[in-house]
Amino acid sequence: MKQGEENTQFVKESEQSSRKYIFQKNSKTKVGLVIIIAFLVLIILGIALSGAVFA
Repeated sequence: MKQGEENTQFVKESEQSSRKYIFQKNSKTKVGLVIIIAFLVLIILGIALSGAVFA
């Protein structure tokens, strides 16, 4: 069995007509990225502060 050619892009520009992409460069992706980074920062700060308080 042969496997098809994969040309998946990581980020798709809005003017491209490709269907093989992971993220699209638009406002929803940017808002999602900011939310995810904010949660990760809060988790890291919570772990660091709890380690400092209970140590």
